[in-house]
Amino acid sequence: MDNKQVDNIIGSKIKKLRLKDGLTQEGLARKADIPYTTLTKVESGVIKNPSVKVIAKIAEALGAAIEDLVVK
Repeated sequence: MDNKQVDNIIGSKIKKLRLKDGLTQEGLARKADIPYTTLTKVESGVIKNPSVKVIAKIAEALGAAIEDLVVK
């Protein structure tokens, strides 16, 4: 794994769970009650350390534990 992949473990886990649930980025953003742009930036790694509040909302929308998203 190169550094970029390591840096974006949270984003790639979110994307994997989102696709598994059959959600679009827009759909997940709505369900998590966060801005669409925030979700796309987290997924793509532009935002490397999203706030706990954002992670908690995304985790809840995906039916996942926060630990599932942040633990390597």
